[in-house]
Amino acid sequence: MTGWIITLLASGPARKTLGLLLAALTIVLFELNLCRADERAGRLAVRLSTSKRIHEIQRQMLDATSRRPANRDALAQRMRDGQF
Repeated sequence: MTGWIITLLASGPARKTLGLLLAALTIVLFELNLCRADERAGRLAVRLSTSKRIHEIQRQMLDATSRRPANRDALAQRMRDGQF
């Protein structure tokens, strides 16, 4: 049974066809890999922008915390002065 398959694959046109099929399969797999890499790069870019936004918000929170009144009396004084 396998003898005729080997004989068929040993012929010139069958080998050429098999070579073309393997080349096409290689190209398709390469394109799929590129698409996957592009999707991953996009996800990483979104993650980076989100991380930057979170960092900026945290920095603003820390700045606001550093400017807060030390105690209730200082808060009341700021409110009286209209600086709140």
